[in-house]
Amino acid sequence: MKSSKLFFGLSLCAFLLAYTVVVLGAYVRLSDAGLGCPDWPGCYGKLIVPDDASDVDEHLQTSAVNMHPGKAWKEMIHRYAAGTLGMVIFFLAVLAWRRRGEAQRVIIPTALAGLVIFQALLGMWTVTLLLKPVVVMGHLLGGFTILALLYWQLINQMPSLKTPAGDAQKLSPWVLAGLVVLVTQISLGGWTSSNYAALICPEFPTCRGGEWLPTMDFKEGFILWRGLGVNYEGGVLDAAARTAIHISHRVGALLTFLVLSAVVIRALTIPGRLLRGTAIILALALVAQVSLGIANILHVLPLPVAVAHNAVAALLLLSLITLLYFSLQKS
Repeated sequence: MKSSKLFFGLSLCAFLLAYTVVVLGAYVRLSDAGLGCPDWPGCYGKLIVPDDASDVDEHLQTSAVNMHPGKAWKEMIHRYAAGTLGMVIFFLAVLAWRRRGEAQRVIIPTALAGLVIFQALLGMWTVTLLLKPVVVMGHLLGGFTILALLYWQLINQMPSLKTPAGDAQKLSPWVLAGLVVLVTQISLGGWTSSNYAALICPEFPTCRGGEWLPTMDFKEGFILWRGLGVNYEGGVLDAAARTAIHISHRVGALLTFLVLSAVVIRALTIPGRLLRGTAIILALALVAQVSLGIANILHVLPLPVAVAHNAVAALLLLSLITLLYFSLQKS
């Protein structure tokens, strides 16, 4: 019993910490602090951000000339939080294997431990490969995947959620479709952000100067790999390529809104207080997300709004996972 309570408590802590790390990651990325520390895992050769260039190791003096302590601290706080999350996840995996003869399964804790290692590598490559967009997007998706698995592990330990509505299983195809569309849209959002394409269209619903169909270069905009040695901070694409990315994200947002709205409507037709409550939360988060996206364009990407846009995307994902969980319960 004590081990069960410990596992649940740690699962809850890991989930809350993972959500915090996702939001912090968005804050670091959107405040252009991704290269605040040019090395990894420390910062200019230190585990704590140096006060100035004179405190930096000799072989890093050249890069320390442009040191920005504020950005460096943002990056390191994110790393500290991610490192703490990794340790909690590894401890959960150890507990799960020790309790493998009980009801606790080891698949998700083990998968999470492996994901944490890969996510750490992505974090390192984000810095060493100079914000390469495909790596930054992969790092974002890795964070969302860890958050989703921790949430699934957490709700699976809540007996009160195991009582399904009579027709909840009919919802699963709708929710799965919604998850595919949402994950695709989150990926597009990461690609838009990492290529600095969020502000290429400063108007809504048009792009620039009242244009509905501006000049776009989809081929150039969606090249995933451009070789090594390129610094992607600030973006390297021309306007046509960035416009193609931005418009794709807008179209994806419309499709996501329509599909998730259909999921909400379908869920509201099925009896069950928890099911309907989750559907209402999904609907509110969906409206908030669209509003935040439009506000980002009209108000030139204010940092709090942009970070909130990422935070609400995570809430949309968690709401869909909750609906999926309900739909998979057997009557």
